[in-house]
Amino acid sequence: MKILLENLGLAECYGKKLTLHRLLQINKKSVTDVPVQSLSDLPWLFLKRLMLLQRTARSVKCSSIDGAEDSDWDDDQDSTESDCPQLVNPLDVLTAVFLCSDSFLQQEMIMKMSMCQFAIPLLLPNSDSNQIMLMLWAMRDIVKKYRPHSLSDASGFVEERIVLSNLPLVSFVRLGRCNISKSEILNKVLSNPQQYTDTFVHLNMGCGNIKKKISNGLVEMAWYLPCGNENIDVFPEPIAIANLRGDILNFETQFSFLCEASTAVFVFFESQLLETQFISVSSQKPTPQLFFVGDSNNNSIKATVKKLNLKKSNFIFKASQNDADFVHKIQSKLRDTINNNHHKTSVIRLAEIARNLRILVDEDSKECQRAKKIADEITSKIEDIVQFKKQELPLQGEILMKLAKLEKEEYRLKNIGDKKNDDYKKELKNQKKKLREEQYRKDISFTMSCFISAISTPERDYFLKWLRIALENRSHEVLPKLRELYKQKCQDICGNKTEIAELDKKISNSSLGVEHFIREMSQLYEAAVSLPEYAPNRKQLEHLPRLCAELLLGGFSLELVDGDSSNIPEKWLSGVFYELNRMVEPKNKIKIVTVLGVQSSGKSTLLNTMFGVQFAVSSGRCTRGAFMQLIKVADDRQAELKCDYIVIIDTEGLKSPELAQLDNSHEHDNELATIVVGLSDVTIVNIAMENSTEMKDILQIIVHAFLRMKEIGKKHTCLFVHQNVADVSAHVSNMRDRKFLLEQLDEMTKAAAKMEKKLEFSKFTDVLKYDTATGDHYIPGLWHGNPPMAPVSIGYSESVYNLKKHIMEIFKSYESYNINEFLKWTKDLWTAVKFENFIFSFRNSLVADAYMKLCTEFNKWDWTLRKQMHSWALEAETKILNHGKFENSESVEDVRSRLLRETEAKLSKGQKEIIDKIKSYYQQREGHVELVENYRQDFINSATSLKMELSNSVTSKLDAAVSRRNGMIKVEGIKKTYMDTMEKKVLNLLKNCRKNDTDMSDDKLDEAFEKMWRETVNTLAGTGLKQQDIKTKVLLHLMMSLKSRGSSMAQSLDKVKDLNSHGHGDFVVKNDGLLSTILKFFSAQKIKNVQEMSDNLIRDCWEFVKAKRESKDDYDDTYIRRILNMIDEKLKDNEDLKLKEDFELSLKLHICGFASREFQEIHNKFIKQNNPRTALENFKQTYRSDFIDLYREQDQCQRKADEFMKNCLKPALERYISENLGMKMADKMVTGENSAIFGTRTTFQISVLKNLLDKFKFETYLHFISSYETFVKTFILDKIKKHFSEENRMFTLEENIVNEVISEIKKAIEEAGQDPKINDIKGFIENFCKKLEKKFVFPKDAVDKISTLNNANLKRFAECLQCSVMDMDKSLKVSFQAIDFQSKIYRLETKPQDVLFQRVHGCGKQCPFCKAPCEAGGDKHTKHFVSIHRPEGLGRYRFDDSKKLVTDICSSSVHGNSSFKCGDTKDQWHPYKEYSKIYPDWRIDPDPSIEASAYWKYVMAEFNEQFAEKYNAKPAEIPWGKITKADAEKCLNIN
Repeated sequence: MKILLENLGLAECYGKKLTLHRLLQINKKSVTDVPVQSLSDLPWLFLKRLMLLQRTARSVKCSSIDGAEDSDWDDDQDSTESDCPQLVNPLDVLTAVFLCSDSFLQQEMIMKMSMCQFAIPLLLPNSDSNQIMLMLWAMRDIVKKYRPHSLSDASGFVEERIVLSNLPLVSFVRLGRCNISKSEILNKVLSNPQQYTDTFVHLNMGCGNIKKKISNGLVEMAWYLPCGNENIDVFPEPIAIANLRGDILNFETQFSFLCEASTAVFVFFESQLLETQFISVSSQKPTPQLFFVGDSNNNSIKATVKKLNLKKSNFIFKASQNDADFVHKIQSKLRDTINNNHHKTSVIRLAEIARNLRILVDEDSKECQRAKKIADEITSKIEDIVQFKKQELPLQGEILMKLAKLEKEEYRLKNIGDKKNDDYKKELKNQKKKLREEQYRKDISFTMSCFISAISTPERDYFLKWLRIALENRSHEVLPKLRELYKQKCQDICGNKTEIAELDKKISNSSLGVEHFIREMSQLYEAAVSLPEYAPNRKQLEHLPRLCAELLLGGFSLELVDGDSSNIPEKWLSGVFYELNRMVEPKNKIKIVTVLGVQSSGKSTLLNTMFGVQFAVSSGRCTRGAFMQLIKVADDRQAELKCDYIVIIDTEGLKSPELAQLDNSHEHDNELATIVVGLSDVTIVNIAMENSTEMKDILQIIVHAFLRMKEIGKKHTCLFVHQNVADVSAHVSNMRDRKFLLEQLDEMTKAAAKMEKKLEFSKFTDVLKYDTATGDHYIPGLWHGNPPMAPVSIGYSESVYNLKKHIMEIFKSYESYNINEFLKWTKDLWTAVKFENFIFSFRNSLVADAYMKLCTEFNKWDWTLRKQMHSWALEAETKILNHGKFENSESVEDVRSRLLRETEAKLSKGQKEIIDKIKSYYQQREGHVELVENYRQDFINSATSLKMELSNSVTSKLDAAVSRRNGMIKVEGIKKTYMDTMEKKVLNLLKNCRKNDTDMSDDKLDEAFEKMWRETVNTLAGTGLKQQDIKTKVLLHLMMSLKSRGSSMAQSLDKVKDLNSHGHGDFVVKNDGLLSTILKFFSAQKIKNVQEMSDNLIRDCWEFVKAKRESKDDYDDTYIRRILNMIDEKLKDNEDLKLKEDFELSLKLHICGFASREFQEIHNKFIKQNNPRTALENFKQTYRSDFIDLYREQDQCQRKADEFMKNCLKPALERYISENLGMKMADKMVTGENSAIFGTRTTFQISVLKNLLDKFKFETYLHFISSYETFVKTFILDKIKKHFSEENRMFTLEENIVNEVISEIKKAIEEAGQDPKINDIKGFIENFCKKLEKKFVFPKDAVDKISTLNNANLKRFAECLQCSVMDMDKSLKVSFQAIDFQSKIYRLETKPQDVLFQRVHGCGKQCPFCKAPCEAGGDKHTKHFVSIHRPEGLGRYRFDDSKKLVTDICSSSVHGNSSFKCGDTKDQWHPYKEYSKIYPDWRIDPDPSIEASAYWKYVMAEFNEQFAEKYNAKPAEIPWGKITKADAEKCLNIN
């Protein structure tokens, strides 16, 4: 035996038994057909085929044998039994596998063998231990349904567990060698001539002739069960058949057992052995009746018969008869014996006989018996199932039904009547609380205590099986008849419909299975977790989810949807999945396959056959709700299938509309289909051909479910499985039917799309991937012939196997979810299903997460391009401002054009990179990108918009630079003339002084210089820049911008003569015709909104003007163009305010008024500072020093170096820092430790709200609500200040910028000093400036001055300049430490708070109801949305009659039945539910839960009085209950 086990690769499984869990794993062999190369593959092939119900399971042999040469001519083949080492008798394989399997796998194998009509092991021999085992436990699961002819009711039937059936047992044994194949004859005895079945392995089967090594002594058992049809049945009553393998001479114990148990024993004998003791002793007993079957009669046999006094009638000889006549003779003897002998036995009774003969019984193990005792303790209490459920499982039933209804009503608000939303929800919540209190007031029943205790023990698996068996035995007394009646009534739909509804309820009430105990556990847990955390009852039950998770991993099914109450126990599932995830992590990736279809269409059988799972199977409506099981994916397939487990979901059969009307289950079916379709990767739609008429209506439900999943981005495959299609050419011949099915599906899709208001879907293939070539599987009927004697059809098992392979191929193309994500999906789907209007209410957290990830990534790409273009724009601007200072090869306009072309090229490249990244992001399939497919184009559009925005920004910057440069060129020319003149005069003076022989004192030199200076300055012309009338220029620009606006605007403009009287004091908005017709009700609120918008705009314009004043540049027309542009952009963003032209003009006049005066002052100041004579006077002391140094021939190097550093380098470097520091600070905020806050608009909003909650002051909230933009900019500035005040970060950043630039300056000095072409200071300075002209704007006059009157040594000057730069470095860093943060920010060209505000401000749109800002990603999104809406009263809304602040929240309102009216609705009431007709650009997700906007509810409740006083209204009536600060924080965390 050991050698055979080793050859079969089962040696290690003999000690450590093979389990069902291991066998069902998806590995490479389970879906591939690799030829069997060695004996070690045979057991696995046998098991694989058996699990798939393939009748070829026992015909296993090595493929290498088929290729061997024909050996029929070999001389040594004189035996009928071949003994090739590569061949094994099927019975040896079977015996070996049974010996190496644990008791649960044995049970499953026997179940499958019974379905295939294979004989099953009754007595299993173990030649290693010389023990025999009776397989009672292994047979416990077999339930048979048959119709004996003796039943008085012709339509009745018997359905019972076969081990309990009392039947006559007839045994077949062999004595010696017999020429007749006992097993083959036995197969024929049990078969109808038209339906032959190889129940027993025989000589003429594949490898049946191979010598048995370990299976002799095996007793197999089979049953003949009649179907009730006299023309088909071989025997009118059921019979049990036993067949002993081997010679009875060698197996005395087995023969004794059979003799004691049997009604009759048929002995196939060898004539020489008829006189043995076995025969002589056994023939003397009244039972069993012995029949002797031989090949032919002879004198020797006659003599023995006479000698032993045997009856001649008990002998059957084949002689010259054919098999048919011979079999008929045996059948007749068998019938007569059973009719005349009423001795019957059951397998239970056989176990007692076995124990007496010291044969082991498998279920006598201690674990099994302990488990049985506990199960019996529970089931002994059951007298009436309905009463038992009420008393021992009290938390389900009516209470659970009520809870489920309340939960849905919380979302649907069907019975709200005229109550307020929040009042009604509060009432529902209280009702739920009372029901939960009622639940946990009921003490845990004795039954449930026993159950929980039992599933916590090592005997758990035995206990659950015993319990299931016992409960099913109880149900078999009632349910089969009810189900049969239900089936008959359903066929007669015109009959009494209330009867059918009552029957359905009766079936439900009379059903009692393990799932009811698990359901009770779930309710114990749900009731416990609704208690406070410290409650002792809660602690006692917190371990229940872990127990259930262990069950799930052990192969038991978990109820996902409670079919009786149509409910998903969310908290329970959360607990179970949390524990499950903890047990398997990190191997927690899953794929999901689901089956849907009409009731009684073979869905559960299909899944059980395909995956070896154990879903409940029975006729009638058996599975209620939805159940899931886990199948482990073996290590060798995990990478390929991209998952660690496969989740199989079995569902309740969907009802036809006629039946659905009876118990209102169409809603339940719709919900069920939506949930399971939403969860699954592959949905199998099971179509049984006999139900094809009602299938159309079921498909309607399924199409709706698929459409809903398409809407939220869930990708999956649909496979149609057509059952009971027998034709071999079904696939080809049904092409027309498939086309017709697709046409029907297209019709349904149109209808569903119309109902769901999604008219873009017109074909089924628009909704999901369905291919008519591969999307349909045709599966023949399950049975080959008439049950109960029909085996599973080969076509069925093969077709199911092909379907399984197809599903595995599909799985390869899908990304997996982890267990936590699956739980999220389940919860979010359930929340969505609780709304009736599914599409518009699906707020899925996975979708939200995926969207947030995409926004975060897009914002990174956006930021990278903004940074690049900011640097490039500064560089380009600097080039223009330096133009012509060191060379004049091209005009400034040419430089501008070239730089704009380069800008366009850089932006096009940047845009392409972002779009490529978006496409690449969608291709990488991580982060569940398939869920945000709908947003792809929005982000691509945003990339295009970003390019345009940056292009406009750079263009305007360069235009302003060109304008400034053109203005300076003239000034620089005049300054140069003056300086050249002065240089000549100083040199002439020097020459004259040197002619004087006496050495002049400093006073004399000063006197001479002063005289020369006065005379020269008097000769210079006073030409400079002419002063312009900037106020008039600003007015002209304003008029030009409004010129095209029509006659009324022209008339209004005509009255404006100048801007002197405009822009003084505050701008106050009044409702005196400035606004469009505003309803009185909305007037105050609208004026307030317009005032806020105006104030923000005026503040921004003032900031712009102040920045220009600080820059010390001359006024340029681009300034006023920018201001007018800012006003137009703001007005466009606030189009919804519907402002009139008069208002627009008054606002523009106000802003242009103060701006024109400021610009005039900027211009006047510039003229004064840039007067050539003033500039010359500024250099007077330098000229004096140069003159004296030259006269005295002193070294000028250090003084000139210091002068260059002070007048050129330092101002240029300070300007560079001012332009770059702001962007660098913003970058640190975006990419550093604050990246989470500034990552997306949503995260920023939540951060602001958390900050408000921490401070929790009324004034702060009021500021936030009334002046959002100002508040947010202050908040951002505070964040920046806090960040840069810590760890000396500000100084570090400034130091880094200076260090980087100083190193470039030093390098430029070094390179200029080493250039052989440079031989004077002027050349050195020009070369140095050219090297840095991209970074620094150098003042032309200061550079020119350094180059004149200079006798410095070049090398020495370069050295001195290096020293001056070091001094500048030190002095700058000291100044950084001395200047306060606010002053630094004020001086910056680019303010970091403005950059960050622009980033998080987004499109600037606000919710039309509560004014919360839009958080959608990108600038070109098609829909605006907000995470947390506010009560409308916070935005000043009050009731017209009572003047009380409104408490409604938009996310609740759009779900309820109330209406709104405003200017946008033209003062007409409009349903909130249809808000999108008025505001099509907005998406407001309905969320009626009390938790919705708990944050703002808390704020409003706490500051109700203050808001009312401030808004001149009465305090609101707060309809919601107590909301704590913790609830508000939780609301933020969820979002």
